[in-house]
Amino acid sequence: MKAVGIIPARFASTRYPGKPLVLLNGKSMIQRVYEQAQKADLQEVVIATDDERIRQHVEDFGGKVVMTATHHQSGTDRCHEAYSLLGQTYEVVVNIQGDEPFIQPEQINRVLQCFAQPQAQIATLIKAVQSTEELFNPNSPKVVIGAQQQALYFSRHPIPYLRGVEQPDWLSAHPFYKHIGIYGYRSTVLTELTQLQPSSLEKAESLEQLRWLEHGYRIVTAVTDLETIGIDTPADLEKALAFLQGMEGR
Repeated sequence: MKAVGIIPARFASTRYPGKPLVLLNGKSMIQRVYEQAQKADLQEVVIATDDERIRQHVEDFGGKVVMTATHHQSGTDRCHEAYSLLGQTYEVVVNIQGDEPFIQPEQINRVLQCFAQPQAQIATLIKAVQSTEELFNPNSPKVVIGAQQQALYFSRHPIPYLRGVEQPDWLSAHPFYKHIGIYGYRSTVLTELTQLQPSSLEKAESLEQLRWLEHGYRIVTAVTDLETIGIDTPADLEKALAFLQGMEGR
């Protein structure tokens, strides 16, 4: 299966402007994501940006980059434009978050393996929720899955609701999964997704993947035991630096 990894990278982040260029022990976040993605079973890895500073930086460290429009509302739209600019055909496009410098190649490969199922149109990762704090954190979307590992619904609220069980006991009474924000799309499906209008469920939860479910697309999930560390704020950077120091101290 021929697959390309695309890493959307915006400079103008609302909560953390310029975060793709922040340094973690002397190496930028975007470079770390790029190098991790290159270790996966992808034929090509490309950074998609709308900022000249990021473009120049990527070229300086020898990465491949394409310039995309500034108006995109989502990483999916930016991925699609970047894919259309490559001039090559791939069966699968993987959208790799540009703010997760410790993404593991095994996680990307797990997404790719989902497409061995002919019915898989979109693929993503899920991970078992480990704490009550995580379970009730609205910034960590949860997902319920069907008998064939297909996503049934995503929510910022814990789902399913456990009737007759006190909330402190939910985690011990039922398995819950959180969503890990990496997506794979069949390239033909990616084109279709960009033509969809925002849906009512998407607007309610502020979760783009609900637009796809509401329009009937099948999202296949794979379970990962590996944790990711996304960097959305300067405080997250401090946590990432501590994690990195722990890794390098082993």
